[in-house]
Amino acid sequence: MVVSAVCVSGQQADSPAASSPDHAVASSPDSGQARVQPGTPASQQQPKRILGLMPNYRAVSAGAIPPPPTPREAFRIATLNSFDYSAFVFTGLTTLEAFAGKTHPALGEGLKGYGRYYWRGFVDRTDGNYLVIFALPTVLHEDERFYAMGKGGFFKRAIYSASRVLITPNYDGHNTINGAELLGRGMAQGISTAYYPSRDRTLSAIAQRYAYALGRDAYVNVFREFWPDIATHVLHRHP
Repeated sequence: MVVSAVCVSGQQADSPAASSPDHAVASSPDSGQARVQPGTPASQQQPKRILGLMPNYRAVSAGAIPPPPTPREAFRIATLNSFDYSAFVFTGLTTLEAFAGKTHPALGEGLKGYGRYYWRGFVDRTDGNYLVIFALPTVLHEDERFYAMGKGGFFKRAIYSASRVLITPNYDGHNTINGAELLGRGMAQGISTAYYPSRDRTLSAIAQRYAYALGRDAYVNVFREFWPDIATHVLHRHP
């Protein structure tokens, strides 16, 4: 019921996927992104990287409507997100947080302990990426790219961008339940039971990691939505 309500809200909130076909543009073959519509303000343009570090290949600039991604494009985006140099950096940072908090005590301490945390975190991230960005969207015909709204009130845009973990356009451009995200993150957590200690394979522990993964993806979407504004109006630079 909640998801249905958000679906209706997303369709009424000037969802980029439901924009007029008059604004359609071709996709960029090397990134899966859409080329920016001529005349689009810098504050509505999504870069391929944020601050030259964070991969942003899944983001589509406001007003752009690229064709559905091919399986090859989806696979490439999943690979870029998983094996880009920054992926190793971010995995290291999230691993450090979990390691310092002794999230999984059975993995031990010291450099060996950190290494055990790290490779598990990397596998979590990588199999999740391929399931959510490539495998399930190809089967379900869902477009897992993030279509930025780019304009409107703060809360409207924040709710829209966060809700994309629940809603995504299908290949016909209609909003649908984001099965690839919801199922993919769950499947990734199921796979993780093969390599996490027994105390971390309880239903409660799996549910916590699943909720964290969805929350992280929602947060990243919100950050993507507002990054062009931050870059343009606060940092006074091109996104």
